Amino acid sequence: MARMLIVDGENSQRRALSAGLSVEGFEVAFAASFQDALCILGASPVDVAMIDLMMPDLNGLELARHIRHAFPRVRVVLSSPYHLSARQVERADCGAVAFVPKPYKVGEICRFLRAKTNVLTPASC
Repeated sequence: MARMLIVDGENSQRRALSAGLSVEGFEVAFAASFQDALCILGASPVDVAMIDLMMPDLNGLELARHIRHAFPRVRVVLSSPYHLSARQVERADCGAVAFVPKPYKVGEICRFLRAKTNVLTPASC
C-alpha cells in the first residue's frame, strides 16, 4: 500500500482528498503546517508528498526543497489553483516530480499518482 502525505492549508481539501484516497487503498496522512509535515515524515516513511504551494504560513517550495534533501526517496507533487508549466516546476529546483492544478477530483489524483510517480497503487485506480 502506498503511503501519501497531503500538505494543504485548507482543512476541507485535506479531509476530502484523504477520504477519497483512503477508499482507493492509499494510506494517507495530512498536515497543515511545515512542522506537522516534518514530524510525519520523520515518524514513518512516505512514498509521495502532495504539497499545496499557496498556504498562509508555509512556503510549499521551501518544504519541497527540504524534503528533497532530508527525505530523497519521497516523490514530491506540487499543487495550486494557479497553473505552473513543467518548465516552471523544474526551474523552482525543488525536486518535484510533477504539478497538479486545483481543483481536481480524487480519481484524477489516483490516476495521476500511478502515471507520474511510479507509486504502486491499487488496481482500482
